[in-house]
Amino acid sequence: MSTANLRGISAMLMAVGACIVTSAAAQAPATSSGQGFPSQPLELVAHTASGGGTDQFVRLMAEIFVREKMVPQMPVISNRVGGGGAIAYNYMKSKRGDPHVILAIATGTFMSAMTRPDLGLSIDDFTPLAFMAMDPQVVAVTGDGRFKNVKELIDVARREPNTIVSAIASATGSGRLFQYMLEKETGAKFKYVSFKSGSEAGTAVAGGHIHLTTENLSEVAAHVESKKVRVLAVTGERRMVPLPDVPTLKELGYPIVVGTGRGLALPAGVPKEAASTLEGMVRRAMTTKIWKDYSAANNFEENFLDGAQFRKYLDSRREEFRGFLLHVGLIKK
Repeated sequence: MSTANLRGISAMLMAVGACIVTSAAAQAPATSSGQGFPSQPLELVAHTASGGGTDQFVRLMAEIFVREKMVPQMPVISNRVGGGGAIAYNYMKSKRGDPHVILAIATGTFMSAMTRPDLGLSIDDFTPLAFMAMDPQVVAVTGDGRFKNVKELIDVARREPNTIVSAIASATGSGRLFQYMLEKETGAKFKYVSFKSGSEAGTAVAGGHIHLTTENLSEVAAHVESKKVRVLAVTGERRMVPLPDVPTLKELGYPIVVGTGRGLALPAGVPKEAASTLEGMVRRAMTTKIWKDYSAANNFEENFLDGAQFRKYLDSRREEFRGFLLHVGLIKK
């Protein structure tokens, strides 16, 4: 699938998402105890602004739920931006016991927030619902800029530290985590500027204001299609379908594989029956054509984990994120 196809899917999701919010707002929540679950509109929460990778993911899920008639009413898209995800996560924490509120988890930002003692958050404040896929990052630079390959970029960042400016969606997200790993591996040193979403980061690179971004392909696809952004490498295990000529970092000799884990979570304390129903909806969603098309276009590395398995996966990454946050100075030894 080409970047033009990916761009089309992304545009469709944005348009559908706007309709979902408008339609849901016009409907009164169902309150009859005789109705099955879900008995009122689902609220799908993203920690990024409209257009970001997590926002696109949550709109995708809303679109599938509607098209497949899994929900009786249109979901609401809720973008709660700020605090490195803390605004969204604290909102979810306040919804304890409510199974109609679903958080889209981007594992990098989520685990960073769970690891920071100053935020007062814990995985115990959530009910992990399902892990769905790994969404690889890309190394993307200005289309007509000076860098033609990763080696050139790293050589300059090593020789002239802090002169290459990188646009990131979050100071603790997967894009920043990847560059921490790259700096650790190569000795390069970048300067960072945070934006509200990966799409805003991509726009800054496309305009030539910033040298580099390492967010997800979906967030820069339109600029890649217009040649305002050039992708130098991808961070997954294999090359991306829309970018068959772009190598992986492993091919280039850098042993780094990283990505944004895509999953969903509920607040803590939700009824087990509701969580089970939603888990089944997610399983079904992953069999649909719209999911398969979007997954292929983004080169998602699919790996369904149920709620219990997802919780174990998150717990297993605590030390990795502790090391990362120590490095960037957000926690102390």
